[in-house]
Amino acid sequence: MGVVTPFPASRQPGQVGFERAELTRILDLYGRMVAAGHWRDYAIDLGREAAVFSAFRRATERPEFRIEKRPSLRNKQGMWALVGEAGAVVKRGHELGPVLAPVERRLMKLVEE
Repeated sequence: MGVVTPFPASRQPGQVGFERAELTRILDLYGRMVAAGHWRDYAIDLGREAAVFSAFRRATERPEFRIEKRPSLRNKQGMWALVGEAGAVVKRGHELGPVLAPVERRLMKLVEE
């Protein structure tokens, strides 16, 4: 008979990604901001530590907001973070909805004007 090779017990996932529902929620917000004329471009970065969705006013600038998913922070301060243009964390939490609330409030102000 052949030699049985054991399956590796613990492996870190090669890359963090967004689930379908999460990406749908983020892209829905992005679409509404584009329709309001505020955002024009986006980028998605899927890495080992985090998945990041960046929204830009123009493609040549720094992102106005970054939505970061860091599963390693799930049990601490929450795996979701909304990071502003200067790099400061605007909002952090365990669920995506409340983290996106500051951007959605800004959208409401844009629509009222």
